[in-house]
Amino acid sequence: VKKFGYELEALAGQERDMALGNGGLGRLAACFLDSMATLNLPAWGYGLRYRYGLFKQRIAKEGQEEIAEDWLEKFSPWEIVRHDVVYPVRFFGHVEILPDGRRKSAGGEVLNALAYDVPIPGYKTKNAISLRLWDAKASAEDFNLFQFNDGQYESAAQLHSRAQQICAVLYPGDATEEGKLLRLKQQFFLCSASLQDIIFRFKERKSDRVSGKWSEFPSKVAVQMNDTHPTLAIPELMRLLMDEEGLGWDEAWDVTNKTVAYTNHTVLPEALEKWSQSVMRKLLPRQMEIIEEIDKRFREMVISTRKDMEGKLDSMSVLDNSPQKPVVRMANLCVVSAHTVNGVAELHSNILKEELFADYVSIWPKKFQNKTNGITPRRWLRFCNPELSEIVTKWLKTDQWTSNLDLLTGLRKFADDEKLHAEWAAAKLASKKRLAKHVLDATGVTIDPTSLFDIQIKRIHEYKRQLMNILGAVYRYKKLKEMSAEEKQKVTPRTVMVGGKAFATYTNAKRIVKLVNDVGAVVNNDPDVNKYLKVVFIPNYNVSVAEVLIPGSELSQHISTAGMEASGTSNMKFSLNGCVIIGTLDGANVEIREEVGEDNFFLFGAKADQVAGLRKDRENGLFKPDPRFEEAKQYIRSGTFGTYDYTPLLDSLEGNSGFGRGDYFLVGYDFPSYIDAQARVDEAYKDKKRWIKMSILNTAGSGKFSSDRTIDQYAKEIWGITANPVP
Repeated sequence: VKKFGYELEALAGQERDMALGNGGLGRLAACFLDSMATLNLPAWGYGLRYRYGLFKQRIAKEGQEEIAEDWLEKFSPWEIVRHDVVYPVRFFGHVEILPDGRRKSAGGEVLNALAYDVPIPGYKTKNAISLRLWDAKASAEDFNLFQFNDGQYESAAQLHSRAQQICAVLYPGDATEEGKLLRLKQQFFLCSASLQDIIFRFKERKSDRVSGKWSEFPSKVAVQMNDTHPTLAIPELMRLLMDEEGLGWDEAWDVTNKTVAYTNHTVLPEALEKWSQSVMRKLLPRQMEIIEEIDKRFREMVISTRKDMEGKLDSMSVLDNSPQKPVVRMANLCVVSAHTVNGVAELHSNILKEELFADYVSIWPKKFQNKTNGITPRRWLRFCNPELSEIVTKWLKTDQWTSNLDLLTGLRKFADDEKLHAEWAAAKLASKKRLAKHVLDATGVTIDPTSLFDIQIKRIHEYKRQLMNILGAVYRYKKLKEMSAEEKQKVTPRTVMVGGKAFATYTNAKRIVKLVNDVGAVVNNDPDVNKYLKVVFIPNYNVSVAEVLIPGSELSQHISTAGMEASGTSNMKFSLNGCVIIGTLDGANVEIREEVGEDNFFLFGAKADQVAGLRKDRENGLFKPDPRFEEAKQYIRSGTFGTYDYTPLLDSLEGNSGFGRGDYFLVGYDFPSYIDAQARVDEAYKDKKRWIKMSILNTAGSGKFSSDRTIDQYAKEIWGITANPVP
């Protein structure tokens, strides 16, 4: 490459990240595929081939700007287009009743799903699995040549243009009816194409090993629905089995129930999808009939077998028939139809069993499980942090930890070893220097690699509380301004970095992005303070950025309101790379703290079981704000950080109740314990020996959080599959 006048790094940078996932869920799926391949499991993934992804984030004077991702502009070198794998997907139309009484979909518009395969190689195995991505196409006969020649160019290619919309953008805005319809189309397109593919593969293999009886389908096929987005797999599998394959309802239901399982990834009400019944009926008339029948039969089952539950039926049923807004409740459809339901961290799974799905637990106590999320150590330590990887291998005297992460506990016995401390500190400094270069290149801000690197990177959302982080930085800045030169000498210098995308229509999240940038612009240019504090917003957070930020981080913030983050996975990545966490008892933080040791985790904040009571207290006017909280808010209101009006954002923290008010995410309640925890961080960081020991023990305690462990549990306890290595 040098001969041609290029640097390898510059060349590698030409390959864009695949723009297939919005947040942790997409990154989790990538880890899961890596583990499936490495464990030699006969499993693969399905998704949509989004041309423009979510968006590329640019930071301008006004805040975040969204521009289309260009990952397919030059073509993706890894995908293989499969012109031989095409399935028809029908939207709209009507239900036809055939002479023999069977029903089937007819009319409407039919688009084709074309497969692109992305190979996923296993680590140190011959096995490679596949991520099959669907693109939507219209056929040549859907192009109206007569209209085109008549100058009606748009209407001549109407179906082609509608096909392009389906795979254009991940999570298109759904504030309009058109947006809602497009999202539902995307979901159904993914489900229908994938299930037709699965059924085709099953029938193709009938000749060998399988007699072809449909009762054998669940012993050959397991379908895991990742959150509620693929819920339409349930009515679509029923439709394919009944209308295309000729099964009766009972047989089709038995096959479907034994085949599908559901992973819940969130307890946020807005993410537990509810679709308008009229939209569903219009777009997918046959599937809606099937959903209505599932709901009817579920109600009948409860009334006949559990009279005591009859009063709960209105909240448990699949259909909410309230006259104001009749909807289909997708999470309820998943729970009613799947053979297994799991959460993604112990705390989250308990909340599902005790709160969200408690009524179903009394009907099906064995249906609910926990599968704590994990991350692949290949990408998230071995590849992204070469210096630290070499040290781990040297001290463990093996590199087997890359596929058996529990071996990391072997580092505990060296936690006080001075030689290891010196090597560990040198590796961390190398990563910090690499991170400082990235920050300079991406933002133009120079940061000091000897300062404490404090990082929060994740989607911008009020429940993740980036607002608390920046209020803390504002408070720190104000206190520094009030200090004498002598007092400043005793301060732990700190660089606070925040990164993440705010959804395009989520106004408060975008205000938070703007606030971080405005605070940074003032703090970083203040000569009295900028030796002791810098605040940087890292633009366009994605996997490649994370691979630089996580190894260079020393303190990582996972500070969501307790009970609201199902698991989190970046917390695991930071911990694995020897970064200490400041966090609440939420999601997987609970288990990370157990594994790394309470002394190596900075804990603060209300617990999940206190949250409802604290919100009630707030409504009743019993909340007394800490003066430091008031001081930080007032400092922003004073105009110190520019002329932008932050009143609507700060008002979300004021008042006791009302839409967009009353501090629903308890920033005010948790702020004092957060500031106290940050003071403990400052003290701990001054003791270099203690800090490096904490760092080593974080890495040593990360074995549980390998996605190999997670996937092994799914394989054994939900899918019923075993390894099938290529000889």
